[in-house]
Amino acid sequence: MILEITEHDHPALRTKGRRVEKVDAKIRQLAEEMIETMRAAEGIGLAAQQVGLPLQLFVLEVPHMKDRPSAMRLDGMAVDFEPLMPMVLINPRIETFGRTRIGNEGCLSFPGLRGDVPRPFSVRVKAQTLSGDEIEFEADGLLARAVQHEFDHLQGILFIDRMSEADRLEELPEDVRQLSRPALVAGH
Repeated sequence: MILEITEHDHPALRTKGRRVEKVDAKIRQLAEEMIETMRAAEGIGLAAQQVGLPLQLFVLEVPHMKDRPSAMRLDGMAVDFEPLMPMVLINPRIETFGRTRIGNEGCLSFPGLRGDVPRPFSVRVKAQTLSGDEIEFEADGLLARAVQHEFDHLQGILFIDRMSEADRLEELPEDVRQLSRPALVAGH
């Protein structure tokens, strides 16, 4: 079932997610519906807050893209990440590293809006999967950016909060600009 995606002024988008205590049939169903919703909206990530549920859970489906490359490492070894997609990450913890780079981002909760957002190029992730196992990996490029964007949602942070003040004034409509918080420094 395709879920309704919350739009920019929905309070769930500013709510820090609760820890998922048990991966049960309800959580597995939610993850499946979030993947279906993300695909229908042609997105590459979707956080539980974006379907109105303040939980520590997000889904990703990042493709290989020549113009926005990505890389993934498991146990320090480079792997092809596409067979691992879609990914469901529960109760994730992340650590960013590498130089900060500015990249253009959009968000399914802000249809039609895009903005330049500084983020570290790389990320280390520890999270639980739907099977209950823990996964640890490092990612670079677009995959790292998508992880950081979705992780921010779990903290009640929006991509517009990470845009520079000048970009917010230039790129965002007044009603959206009023929703943003003072620019956050990239990283977590």
